[in-house]
Amino acid sequence: MTAGDFLHAAFHEPRFRAYRIVESVVWTLILLSILLLIIEPFFPVGSRGDMVLQGFDRVILSLFSVEVSLRILTYRPPELEVFKRTPLGRLRTEIVGRIRFALTPMMLIDILTVLALVPALRGLRVLRLLRLLRTARLFKYANPFYGVMRAFQEDRLLFTFAFSVLGTETILGGISLFLVERGANPEINNIGDSLWWGLVTITTVGFGDITPVTTLGRIIGGAMMVGGMFTLALFAGIVGHSLLHAVLSIREEQFRMSGYVNHIVVCGYEMGSGMLLDVLVNAINTDEQPVVLFGPYERPRELPPEFMWVQGDPTKESELSKARITQSANVIITGSRRIKPQQADAATILTAFTIRSHLSKSRLAAKRKKPVHIVAEVLDSENVQHARAAGADEVVETRRVGYSLLAHAVSYPGIADATSRVVFAGHQNLYVGALPTTVTAPIAFDQLSQEMRAATGCLVVGVRDPTTGRERVNPPKDELVAPEMEVLYLATRPLSEQA
Repeated sequence: MTAGDFLHAAFHEPRFRAYRIVESVVWTLILLSILLLIIEPFFPVGSRGDMVLQGFDRVILSLFSVEVSLRILTYRPPELEVFKRTPLGRLRTEIVGRIRFALTPMMLIDILTVLALVPALRGLRVLRLLRLLRTARLFKYANPFYGVMRAFQEDRLLFTFAFSVLGTETILGGISLFLVERGANPEINNIGDSLWWGLVTITTVGFGDITPVTTLGRIIGGAMMVGGMFTLALFAGIVGHSLLHAVLSIREEQFRMSGYVNHIVVCGYEMGSGMLLDVLVNAINTDEQPVVLFGPYERPRELPPEFMWVQGDPTKESELSKARITQSANVIITGSRRIKPQQADAATILTAFTIRSHLSKSRLAAKRKKPVHIVAEVLDSENVQHARAAGADEVVETRRVGYSLLAHAVSYPGIADATSRVVFAGHQNLYVGALPTTVTAPIAFDQLSQEMRAATGCLVVGVRDPTTGRERVNPPKDELVAPEMEVLYLATRPLSEQA
């Protein structure tokens, strides 16, 4: 590695150890600068302590200037990696590329920082605090500060146009007022005064230090005010277009760093699936167990505000921590209705497999009292076993269930309404739970049904083995129910809420 390659790596290649050393030095200088800014006000201007602090400050700024200069000089324009250049063309590309690099938002902040070496510009020293944005490690997925800087860089043509309009209006208005009132207005002594008035007027700030006194001057001022309204609207549109996504990315980091635990994550929610949310609201208390929707697109407009939306791809393991999957209680994976059933089931299976893989690698998941419960929706019955093999604890065949209910209703009219009342929350729902403490097991199924009916009013319809997950609905009345078995029962609410 040549000296040039080493310097380039030290200032532009994060994977090299030299880069981390340089960043550590920069952090140290920033912290020292903060310390100087804090203690400097305690020393009178011109005192010995003030002079010593200024000396230290000049040394730090000199080191900053060396670091900024080396960062610009060691920059390599990407065009040189793609295109062949003649020696003269290569020199031109390097010069133009470094100038463009120096004019990027982050580098402009660094350059303004070192300008504080000029005594008249010492007030710029505080800008060095913005150097913290370059080395910030707080945000994992989408650093909004970098997003804002990138938005300025990518939409620089829009901002150039907006500032050109502002500059043109200021110059035209300022020169026009100077020519009209330079002899009549005592507040306008030179062209700088009129340009200052033009900028203050066009931005609708209106300090009032300079006001037109002639009729034509006031007409110019009125035109500037109206133009200022359109100019502000132009800036608002450009800023809204450029910075909205960068600012909204904070939501992902906000949720990742939040204290959400025991929540429900819904993967695959689509616009128009509002019925799913209605059912969830009726089935659970969303205040105690929040529902988080996790999808690869922006938050749908029709989504109620009480639901948290996290943008991300649930089929990518690197993005699952956005929704705090490890800390969740349940994960619901729904199938898409916009594509073929086989394709929708393939996405469901991949999502379940990705979540299980992520949980198996998490140290925090190993400390859970019980594992994350994954419920997957499958549209094609052939994919049920595939979904279970991918890691789904329960698989719901929504299409088959619906079609079976329709066919059964034809043979036995009225059964569809009764089944709906069993399924829908707020009616007689089917629940599963441990044997009540008042029941002495082992006990015959018929006697168990009678005791629970008398004590709680619920109707026992079957038993379930929690180890194997095997259920027996309406078993023989003399079948013994072991203490570790769970019961399936119909009730208006779970027995745990009736206690």
